[in-house]
Amino acid sequence: MGHVGVPFGVRGWVKVHVHTERSDSLLDYPAWWLGCNGQWREYVVLGCEVHSKALVAHLAGSNDREAAIALRGCEVAVPRKDLPPVAANEYYWADLIGLKVVNTEQQELGRVAELLETGANDVLVVRGERERLIPFVAQVVLEVDQAAGMIRVDWGLDY
Repeated sequence: MGHVGVPFGVRGWVKVHVHTERSDSLLDYPAWWLGCNGQWREYVVLGCEVHSKALVAHLAGSNDREAAIALRGCEVAVPRKDLPPVAANEYYWADLIGLKVVNTEQQELGRVAELLETGANDVLVVRGERERLIPFVAQVVLEVDQAAGMIRVDWGLDY
C-alpha cells in the first residue's frame, strides 16, 4: 500500500509514500505491517496525517530520528482481510500481478509484472518475450479472470 521514506523531524515520525488511489487511505487502519529485507512486523500507528501527497506517521517503537531512519525503504501493508471488498470490475493491483495476458487470437503476451498510474488511466506492464505497456481501459482489457489466472486483451503482438 506504500513504502516508508525519509524521517520527518527528530521524534521518530516517518514520511510514507502511498501507492493507493487516495493518499489518506492508510488512515483507516490502526496498525500497519512493515516489510524490510523479507521480514514483516506489525506496528501500531500512534499518529498519522496527510502531508502534501504523502503521509507522515508516528509508529510505535519509532521514537527518534535513528529509529525512523531504520524504517526507510520498508514496504507498508495491511492484512487482506482488513481491506474493503472491491466492486464489480474493480481489482486490487496486487491481484493482477502475475496474471497471464493473452490477446483475442489466444497469443500469450506475457505476465503482468507491475502497474503504472499515469493520471489518464492505469497501465499494465506486461513482460514476456519483450515488455509491453497496455492501457487498463475497457476498450483494451476485455476480461479479467482471476480464477483462471488470465487477462484477455484486444492487443496485437506487434503493438
